[in-house]
Amino acid sequence: MAIDWIHFTPWSSLAGGLLLGLASAMFILMNGRILGISGILGGLLRIRTGEVGWRLTFLLGMASAPLVLSLVLPTGFIEAPRIEAGYGAIAVAGLLVGFGTRYGSGCTSGHGVCGLSRLSLRSLVSTLTFMAFGFLVVYVLRHVQ
Repeated sequence: MAIDWIHFTPWSSLAGGLLLGLASAMFILMNGRILGISGILGGLLRIRTGEVGWRLTFLLGMASAPLVLSLVLPTGFIEAPRIEAGYGAIAVAGLLVGFGTRYGSGCTSGHGVCGLSRLSLRSLVSTLTFMAFGFLVVYVLRHVQ
């Protein structure tokens, strides 16, 4: 196995992980809630009084972050990700992710970041399942064609 040194980004990955961990810790300490994106988005599907505002604000902030960064950082500082798939494949992938998060009672951010830090056995099993299937899909796509 060889490391793709051109795309190996340990420092920015470390910074992103630290920011995600800090945001998760602040969110649970300030709101008493788990920072799971699928749960936040799913909460908009069953509207409760006082729940819509913060959920929409959070999701809009997440969606607008790349635009804000592109205005603040110098041009070319961050390269836009390239997705080598058609719209159909992206739609199917999105539906599968949605099904998986519903079936698994949460997403990778909820289980992998927040659940593991709370020593949740269910989150450990979910995260190991996410990772195993991710490895399997990459292996199949790269070696079985």
